[in-house]
Amino acid sequence: MRIAEGWKDYRILDTSGGEKLESWGGRVLIRPDPQVIWNTPKEIPEWNRADAHYHRSNKGGGQWELYKKLPESWTIGYRELTFRIRPTGFKHTGLFPEQAVNWDLFHKLIQGAGRPVKILNLFAYTGGATLACLRSGAQVCHVDASKGMVGWARENAALSGLSDKPVRWIVDDCEKFVAREIRRGSFYDGVIMDPPSYGRGPGGEVWKLEDQVYDLVNLCAGVLNDHPLFFALNSYTTGLSPSVMAYLLKVTVGKRFGGDVTADEIGLPVEASGSVLPCGSTALWTASREPL
Repeated sequence: MRIAEGWKDYRILDTSGGEKLESWGGRVLIRPDPQVIWNTPKEIPEWNRADAHYHRSNKGGGQWELYKKLPESWTIGYRELTFRIRPTGFKHTGLFPEQAVNWDLFHKLIQGAGRPVKILNLFAYTGGATLACLRSGAQVCHVDASKGMVGWARENAALSGLSDKPVRWIVDDCEKFVAREIRRGSFYDGVIMDPPSYGRGPGGEVWKLEDQVYDLVNLCAGVLNDHPLFFALNSYTTGLSPSVMAYLLKVTVGKRFGGDVTADEIGLPVEASGSVLPCGSTALWTASREPL
C-alpha cells in the first residue's frame, strides 16, 4: 500500500463504528466510511469535541449535525497547493486527501520527463491532480461534467497561485469529450482518470464502473500521443482490485504502447491506532518501469 504521509493540515485522528474522525485544518469532522468495519473503543477525547457529524439517511444522502459553528468554507494546504474545503450535502468536503500520494507521483513523472508534457485529467473534480500537474510544469486539460466542480477547481487554482498556468477548464461528459479530441487529432502525454463508482447521466442512464470501465479506458488509450508518459486509473470500487485494474491497463494501454503497469491500494495513516485506512486503489501505466 502507498500511504499519503505528507499532510500537515489534514489528519485522521481515529476510526471506529463505520466512521472516521478527521481534522481538516484544525476543524474536526466525523464522516462515514464503508471501510471502517471495526468497533474499536473511541478512547480519544476528540470524538466528543467534533465540530460537525455527517449522518447518513436511510432514504439516501444525509445531513450534517453541527456541534459548533462552522464557516461556510476554509482552506488547507498541501506542499505549495491550497484547497478550499466546504462540507457538502453528500458527506464530501471537496477533497480526497489520499490522492496526495498520486499528486507527488505525477510531479515526479512530469519533472523527470525532460520535455513539455500535456496532461488530460478526466472526472477531475475540484482539481487536486490538475494543480499538482500544473505546479510540475505541465499543460493540463481539466474535464468534469459538473459546472460547480470545475468552478471549485478554478478557485483552488487561484488560491494556489496557478491561474496563469496553461490549463483548459472543460465542463463536459468525459467520454464524449475524449471521442471528440481523438477526432480532432488532439493528443496527450498523460491521462489521469478518477471515474465514479456509480451514477446517472442527464437522461437517466445508469453508470456502473465495473460494467463500463474497460470500454472507457480502451477509448482513452486512443487519446495518448505516439510517445506517452503515463496513464493513471483510480478507483474507490471494492469490486475492482488493484490486480484487476492492472490487468485492464495491460490489455488496453500496454497492448498499444508496451511499457510497464503497477497497481496498489492507497491509504491514509490513522493516529490513534498507528495503522492505515485503505482509501481505494490506483493502477499506473508508464512508458518505462516506474515503481509506485
